[in-house]
Amino acid sequence: MSKQELSDEEIKADLLYRLLRKHCWGAKYLPLDTLINWMSKQIRKDGKRIKRCVEELTKEGYVLLHKQGKAIS
Repeated sequence: MSKQELSDEEIKADLLYRLLRKHCWGAKYLPLDTLINWMSKQIRKDGKRIKRCVEELTKEGYVLLHKQGKAIS
């Protein structure tokens, strides 16, 4: 399987969809490293871009970081 070139908006949408599918909202959270590993298998320029998108979603108020930024919900 080849890696895709996705826009930042598509990466953000995929992040939120994965959290929704895993029922990770409120007090339930998912390790950020796990989420990045899952997504980096499908996206070019993987880890840094995904982390930047997570930071943007946090600033916009769509996601919350737990455990000193090591987990996301």
